[in-house]
Amino acid sequence: MIEKETVPRPPTSDTTKEHGSAADSEETIADPVADQPEVEEKNTVDEPPNGGYGWVCVACCFLINAHTWGINSSYGVFLAYYLANDYYPNTSSLEYAFVGGLSISQALLISPLATYTTRVYGTRTTLLIGVFFETVALIGASFTHEIWQLFLSQGVCFGFGMGFLFVGSVGIVPQWFTTKRSLANGIATAGSGIGGMMYSLATNAMIHNLGVQWAFRILGILAFAVNVVCAILMKDRNKVIGASQMAFDWRLFKRPEYLLILAWGFFSMMGYITLLFSLPNYAVSIGLSAKQGSVIGALLNLGQGLGRPVVGIFSDGAGRINLAGACTFVGGLFCFVIWIFAKSYGVLIFFAIAVGTVAGTFWTTIAPVGAEVVGLKELPAALSILWVFLVVPTTFSEPIALQLRQSTGNIYLHAQIYCGFMYVAAAGCMVLLRAWKIGQIEQLAMERGQRSKDISAASAEPALTRTVSAASKRSKSKIWKRLFLWKKV
Repeated sequence: MIEKETVPRPPTSDTTKEHGSAADSEETIADPVADQPEVEEKNTVDEPPNGGYGWVCVACCFLINAHTWGINSSYGVFLAYYLANDYYPNTSSLEYAFVGGLSISQALLISPLATYTTRVYGTRTTLLIGVFFETVALIGASFTHEIWQLFLSQGVCFGFGMGFLFVGSVGIVPQWFTTKRSLANGIATAGSGIGGMMYSLATNAMIHNLGVQWAFRILGILAFAVNVVCAILMKDRNKVIGASQMAFDWRLFKRPEYLLILAWGFFSMMGYITLLFSLPNYAVSIGLSAKQGSVIGALLNLGQGLGRPVVGIFSDGAGRINLAGACTFVGGLFCFVIWIFAKSYGVLIFFAIAVGTVAGTFWTTIAPVGAEVVGLKELPAALSILWVFLVVPTTFSEPIALQLRQSTGNIYLHAQIYCGFMYVAAAGCMVLLRAWKIGQIEQLAMERGQRSKDISAASAEPALTRTVSAASKRSKSKIWKRLFLWKKV
């Protein structure tokens, strides 16, 4: 007898085995167990392979981040040069500051359109659009003579290119992994740190040896070559997992846990952008040379490159929300206890590397944390809204920091305090999100008749419209208890 069923059938009597009738046949068709192989096949297909070709996508995402966010990080070097040499006459420091923030804010502002093109035309087309805009921006910036031209090229156009490349690639890595999701995402996002380190040093050398114009052109050629190859090799699993790819899903705003994600991103970016663009110029303000300032900026990015995979490894083990909140808080602590007192080259080097390991925690953990908060299917829509929401902090953070500078003494003191408090506020949002996640696990445990410690945070990805029984709501512990309860989430 050839067994066609892959799922064990319920025990049947000998009479049933020996005699088959039409009614028996109909009963088999109507039997829900008979449909089980189809369900199992679906679950098997939907299960991420936890590796395989996913590692190629990790490498591609690493290189894309290096040639988008990494190149953008070098703006701190450009900014120091612009301020020191009055490169565009009659331009204020506030106007220069807006260029760096504008590139990031435009990258986030364009995200709904990038999400739309991904849904309609596919990931590869979205990435190639980004390559076009970024290349045109960098080459175009080499021909600028007035500040408004720099706004349009290095600010707006580069931001559009970075946005299409970032949005097109950011959600792919989590689709390929389960238990190694944070590690893979940490490696991928480390590209922005490693790229920032390389291009901060390279940009400073190119500016002083070849001039600003050729520095832009060389960056444009490199970005084009690398990003085109990555766009060709990148492969998503959107159809397999049934990702919504909606530009906006307004139902997410009804969920307090998602609002905490938005607040975490807002405060994190207020601190991160300040740190990223102000540190090289802070080095110059305490008497260091422009070259030493570029080294400090490079070491900040080196810290990000080394720290992000480590954050990914430990977050898979200790809990993604746990470590995201802890590292965010440590970033603020470092600003208060080290940066304010860093008056020498050596101490500033130590601070740049140390704070770099945790400064970009948001970028390292947002995709895996977001997956645990809204679920993989709703992740693209959740991220699309988040990127637009972050336009304001990324645009105005550095201008606020420059306006907080004083004319004498430690001119960056107020900016340093502001940066530290932003990180601490972001960490507070993660503490509340952690309490919510523990409560959600307790609800699922009640519904499934399991113990909460037997349900992992990764396996408790919520559905957008999942109904919760009144009994499971009552099963949750008090929120103040969950704030101090240890659990891997």
